[in-house]
Amino acid sequence: MRYCRSVCIASMVFTALALIGMLVYPLNMFPWMVNQILQAKVSLDRIQQFLELSDQDLDSYYSSDAFSDPDVVLEMHQSTFSWSSPCSDSVSHPESGEEPEQKGALETYVHHLAVKKGALVGVVGKVGCGKSSLLAAVTGELNRKDGHICVLDLEQGFGLAAQEPWIQFTTIRENILFGKRYNAKFYQEVVEACALNDDLKIFPAGDQTVVGENGVALSGGQKARVALARAVYQNKEIYLLDDPLAAVDTDVASHIMEKCILGVLRHKTRILCTHRLEVLDKADILVLMEDGKVVRTGSPSEVLSQVEVTLKHRDEEAEGKEEARIGLGASKGLHGKLHRMDEECEPKECGHEPLVGSYPCKLEEKETEEDFPYSYHNEDEAKKEGTVSIHVYRSYWNAVGTGLACLTLTSFFLMQASENISSWWMSYWISNLRKTSSRNASRSEFSLSSFSQSLVSPVTMAPAVQTNSSSDLNFYLGVYGGIVVANSIFTITRAFLFAYGVIRASTVIHRRLLNRVFMATVTFFDTTPVGRIINRFSSDLECTDENLPFRLNMVLIFIFILLGMVVMISLGLPWIILVMVPLTAVYLYIQWYYRHTSRELKRLNSTTLSPIYTHFSETLTGLNTIRATRATDRFEQENEVRLEMNQRCLFVSNTALQWLDIRLQMIGVAVITAIAVIAIIQHQMESGDPGLVGLALSYALSIIFLLSGLISNFTQMETMMVSLERAQEYSTEIPKEPEDGVIQATSDWPSEGHVEFRNVMLAYRPGLPNALDGMDFTVVPGEKVGIVGRTGSGKSTMFLALFRMIELNEGEILIDNVNIRLVALEELRSRLAIIPQDPFLFSGTIRENLDPWGRHMDAELYQVLEQVHLKEMITRMGGLDSEVGESGKSLSVGQRQLVCLARALLTQAKILCIDEATASVDQKTDRHLQQTIRERFADKTVLTIAHRLNTIMDSDRVLVMNAGKMVELNSPKVLCNNPESFFYQLIQSGEH
Repeated sequence: MRYCRSVCIASMVFTALALIGMLVYPLNMFPWMVNQILQAKVSLDRIQQFLELSDQDLDSYYSSDAFSDPDVVLEMHQSTFSWSSPCSDSVSHPESGEEPEQKGALETYVHHLAVKKGALVGVVGKVGCGKSSLLAAVTGELNRKDGHICVLDLEQGFGLAAQEPWIQFTTIRENILFGKRYNAKFYQEVVEACALNDDLKIFPAGDQTVVGENGVALSGGQKARVALARAVYQNKEIYLLDDPLAAVDTDVASHIMEKCILGVLRHKTRILCTHRLEVLDKADILVLMEDGKVVRTGSPSEVLSQVEVTLKHRDEEAEGKEEARIGLGASKGLHGKLHRMDEECEPKECGHEPLVGSYPCKLEEKETEEDFPYSYHNEDEAKKEGTVSIHVYRSYWNAVGTGLACLTLTSFFLMQASENISSWWMSYWISNLRKTSSRNASRSEFSLSSFSQSLVSPVTMAPAVQTNSSSDLNFYLGVYGGIVVANSIFTITRAFLFAYGVIRASTVIHRRLLNRVFMATVTFFDTTPVGRIINRFSSDLECTDENLPFRLNMVLIFIFILLGMVVMISLGLPWIILVMVPLTAVYLYIQWYYRHTSRELKRLNSTTLSPIYTHFSETLTGLNTIRATRATDRFEQENEVRLEMNQRCLFVSNTALQWLDIRLQMIGVAVITAIAVIAIIQHQMESGDPGLVGLALSYALSIIFLLSGLISNFTQMETMMVSLERAQEYSTEIPKEPEDGVIQATSDWPSEGHVEFRNVMLAYRPGLPNALDGMDFTVVPGEKVGIVGRTGSGKSTMFLALFRMIELNEGEILIDNVNIRLVALEELRSRLAIIPQDPFLFSGTIRENLDPWGRHMDAELYQVLEQVHLKEMITRMGGLDSEVGESGKSLSVGQRQLVCLARALLTQAKILCIDEATASVDQKTDRHLQQTIRERFADKTVLTIAHRLNTIMDSDRVLVMNAGKMVELNSPKVLCNNPESFFYQLIQSGEH
């Protein structure tokens, strides 16, 4: 309103109201835009920091100097390598897990090393000495600080078999081909050389079987052999083999050595890191490493004499084992067979039991596809169709809270009502002033035409109305000011309540999702690609945290503004209702038509994001293999294909939004035209309050924007609800483990270590055969029991059942006479100890990984570290508070296994489960660890799944399983002396 010399110009009042109304949306948008700009700035800064990191510059890393010998293909001279980067603290670590940069971390130094073409170079040394770092230095993954390194035909790359096998979520054949064309003859030769033939016969689809996320369907040894086959099939000139024999038994190791390393690769240059010294007698050169330095190179006879564990020691150990095989000494080939209690015939059973076999297993009858608990098919992500369920909206309402949601809606109503009342009060004021001025002037007619003109040109003179007294003016101003103050209070209250409500909802939604995923069963993780889970926690939660609140806020604002506008327009122009009814029908039809399209496009957009996340995660995991084999271009192209698919969905979604906007603009024009025509008719008929008519026209100017804004934001909100729907799906539908126990276990339970299986039956899912079928046995306190059996016999399923990773169908398991089904999972699992074959450490410190609850003194932690021969290395790293990196990447694989053993020693658990936990350590350390386990757990119950017989030959009893049943349980001596025993037959059959 303009007040000057007691003259009030009506045209300017309503023009000002119309202009102010147009400012509402920009002012509402301003804080959101500021927030988006700040977020974009942070993101750009992070991207900039990443882009400024130094790239892998192979031209500067490798020297172009001539080789000292024309037959040499790889040469290092006075070379010093480090995981640290001269430009950044951020480093990438190889999947081998060898030493990255840490306080006190070793540098890799090579005084001189020349490798001739076609040579077999063996690299030996104790665990953590730098063997994997040496290979990483060859591939350029380390930073060269000094010296030079030369490689022949660098552009061709290397054939790399990493210590931690990297397997893609695709078929076995595609993993082996790795982008190369299929050559049937060479492919079969590679498969045979890597001892994969019999494994492929067991799989339901042969080499077309999809192996799951990170090769979850394969055992550790099978993953190692598939990774080796991939490297061999690449047909490179230089091969870097990082302990590929660690996860296989003696016979398979001999087969791979003879058929693959000395067979298919006989004309290639091979650098082999291994702890199996028995295979190195045929090497051309041996390299001995210690504390990151190459301390000796020479022939096997020269170097092996300096290795602490010599072939002589192994022969003595083998003779001791032979003596233990009472009654079997005369059997042909039995010496090698006794080592093979079949890691290779044992699938990775934590999550799915009978999936694979291994070389050279010959099953009596081939398993069919339905015998496998899970089928790993690379299927598209499930996508809902149709409207978003009312339950999704209700879940968001409940997350906000009914009381808070009602208060927020009330504040929206009061905010808009006070704003409309202020406009109505202004109209009422103008009308009263006009009536007063009509009595004091001979003729003061309100001219609608001049008013309309003033909307175009506010400075045009229009009829003026005079106030009658200062008291009236103060009254009108006072009421108007009070309404404005109330509107401000309601607006602030609305903003606070809404912000608090959506933050509360986001917290609840995230907590529900996180808790459900934490409680998900092993089945869920084995069958769900990690990219899909990341998508839920990144893209979908971002929508529910940021985009959904923004759209919901705008929808509520537009709804209440539109309702207020309809009321005010109807008061001034009641006949407009007749026009609004058909236009509303058209409006609803258009938005209904668009909503169906936009909703499905959003779902498509969300599902096409998951493959991007999966591929990105998979690429990062296998980055060293990808770069070593020079496959980066292919992976970039594959990423572009997946990104292009997602961008297509996004482009179509934006195009559909423009389609909607054009039609909404047309409806808005029709509404304004109808309002203007009705206003002119009412003026000609001299009906209606001019003040209300002017107010109606001022609101009508915003009708196009409001209609467009409401439907656009509403449809966008519904598409954001798809993200909430996807989060809600994980929060309610994925299978979860039971949470609470029926009884409270005592603080010292289990105090004895008594384990009893009573008629235990377990199937992975309905319709499949029992993985455990009537298991009935007892393990007395302190007893040491080895567990053996054919592929899929149920060995690892016993551990799964003991830890309640999978619930029993029938029967019960008792620990110290307590049914474990009645004990809470947290209590049960915290009272048992396990040393897994695949070690896992959390990001954090050594202390946090050993003692996450802080229950032990530093002296106790150092004591167990000393027992596993890690104290010196941990001290050099910086002590217990040194970081282990993501998933323990600051430590080698062998060191991670030792940390897991130390953690088990620290728990003082009465029951220990061992799954061949020392495969990646040298033989001297292995002997010490076996002795440590025997001493520290002398009075405790120990269950050992036997992949190598030497780990169970001193057990009290051996439990032999077949097809989920216990067929024998007796001492190794008794079983070996009985030719009729199943244990004896297993050995004779050649499977073990």
